[in-house]
Amino acid sequence: MEVYIYTALFAPLVGAIFAAFFAMRKKNIITGAVNSILIALSTAASIALLCAMDESGFHINLLDWISVGDLNIPFGFTVDRVSVIMMVTVGVVSTAVHIYSIGYMAHDKSFNRFFSYLSAFVFSMLVLVMSDNFAGLFIGWEGVGLCSWMLIGFWYERDSASWAANEAFIMNRIADLGMLLGIFMIYWHFGTLQYESVFNMTADTDTAVLQIIGVLLFIGAMGKSAQFPLHTWLADAMEGPTPVSALIHAATMVTAGVYLVIRANPIYANIPDIGFFIASLGAFVAVFAALMALVNNDLKRIIAYSTLSQLGYMFVAAGLGAYWIALFHLVTHAYFKSLLFLGAGNVMHAMNEDLNIKNMGGLFSALKITAVLMIIASVALAGIYPFAGFFSKDKILEVALNEDAYILYLTLWAGAGLTAFYSFRLIFIVFFGSWKEKHIHPHEAAKSSLLAMLPLGILAVIAGFFEGIFEEFVTQILPEYTFDIAHETVILMIAATLGIAVFGILFAFYMYIVRSGFPKWIEAKAVYKFLFNQYYIPWLYQSYIVRPFEAAAKFSWKKLDEKLIDASVDMIANILHKSGDQARRMQSGNLSVMLRWMVFGLGILLLTAVFYRA
Repeated sequence: MEVYIYTALFAPLVGAIFAAFFAMRKKNIITGAVNSILIALSTAASIALLCAMDESGFHINLLDWISVGDLNIPFGFTVDRVSVIMMVTVGVVSTAVHIYSIGYMAHDKSFNRFFSYLSAFVFSMLVLVMSDNFAGLFIGWEGVGLCSWMLIGFWYERDSASWAANEAFIMNRIADLGMLLGIFMIYWHFGTLQYESVFNMTADTDTAVLQIIGVLLFIGAMGKSAQFPLHTWLADAMEGPTPVSALIHAATMVTAGVYLVIRANPIYANIPDIGFFIASLGAFVAVFAALMALVNNDLKRIIAYSTLSQLGYMFVAAGLGAYWIALFHLVTHAYFKSLLFLGAGNVMHAMNEDLNIKNMGGLFSALKITAVLMIIASVALAGIYPFAGFFSKDKILEVALNEDAYILYLTLWAGAGLTAFYSFRLIFIVFFGSWKEKHIHPHEAAKSSLLAMLPLGILAVIAGFFEGIFEEFVTQILPEYTFDIAHETVILMIAATLGIAVFGILFAFYMYIVRSGFPKWIEAKAVYKFLFNQYYIPWLYQSYIVRPFEAAAKFSWKKLDEKLIDASVDMIANILHKSGDQARRMQSGNLSVMLRWMVFGLGILLLTAVFYRA
């Protein structure tokens, strides 16, 4: 099994290094093909590990890594029933994204560099999920942060791309400080960072200590999974190429926070109050993001807000102790969300990179395959039976009901209706609305790109039917979750959720097909502007954090650095320079002058001797 583990982990790294050798050369299709093959090989190895999984899983220590005093951290990896699910999910989506990118990035001058970054991103995510200790997880955690910065800012010539990349990087570093403090706290209290050792000691640990650790780790999760108030970077990350959006938002970076809570479930199981806070924040974010998606007109941002909303659902399940259900929704969501982003890439190419859905319409006739695949993904996202989203999302609502968290349940129920509405608002406007850009002649994407999307479309349909097998598989490690609500109540809940989702779709149909959108006067309302401007949170950050910090930095630069520090250093330099100029006259070579200096020096020596004796 070691060969499979090494192949799954290091094949993407080999691809990244291979592409890096050609990064500064002209586009070479072989680079994309080799990287795609290596990612597919990694995925095949992950699937082989999944099929061969036993109760104990597989573990390897690659080498001794950090050994200082009592601290001993090996560079070790574990493949158990949780990590292997993540490995397969990351692999399947990454393979599709790599193959898709060959056609999507075909005309980009930095084609080779893109594949190097993309494969490095996958490698970092695999390090994160496969590590057997918190230090290794943090290395992968920071790796995906670095790679996301490179990929979001891939077109660095654009100021907006560089700004978005820096925003994502800085906001995640703020959150990562909390996570790093949590890891320090773990070592300080437990004396180790190995998962197995730490989790075996949690039951006998003081609750207050676990609460501090749980909060600090969750701060890191808030940054990676873009939970309020560290959420603004997620939508701005759309400045990167669309395949990057599909990878970041579906199976890798933004799901890392959810994975951390799931992996650290022995800690969070002992601090239910912190878990309930996580669930409450998740429910808030589910509606908070969905409302922004209702009014946004940017094709990719609408899907990004959808990701933010669905991450909220995952945190609700994890916070309430239904860890396997959170993981199940993470997996199903990865398939239909990556499919939506890749479909959005096809639409962008057809529209000459225009992202405003108000400029689109009637694209179904030109992009039939893309339209069908995006409709499948949207139906799954809306939670309509028998698509994948129905099984995983409804299970989360059932958990909220089972925990008597009625406010959380009603919030998520309302979020389901909003999700269905904004998802089909996009579909109806883009593919079935009236055509507006007469000078554009849209065309379907390359066959390789469509072929890459096909498996994701199939999984978006069938993945939910594996719920029973999935539960049995992962609950060998994760805690089982017991439902105590009556079967009739479950049926009513499912009917209510389906009802609100169907209503959202029909209302979107009425507003954007029958009536061609909301009347103009609604856009003038304060509530609409409030949502359209993202609750003015970016403005608040810019006005009360960024600008004061920038002003303080300029003051320090102009007044302290230049006027005080630089001036002091310059003054010392000038004194030394002038004294050197004066001293240089002693070495003029004039015999008369040198004799005078000798007499002067002799006099100083005599005076010194006299005073010394006295």
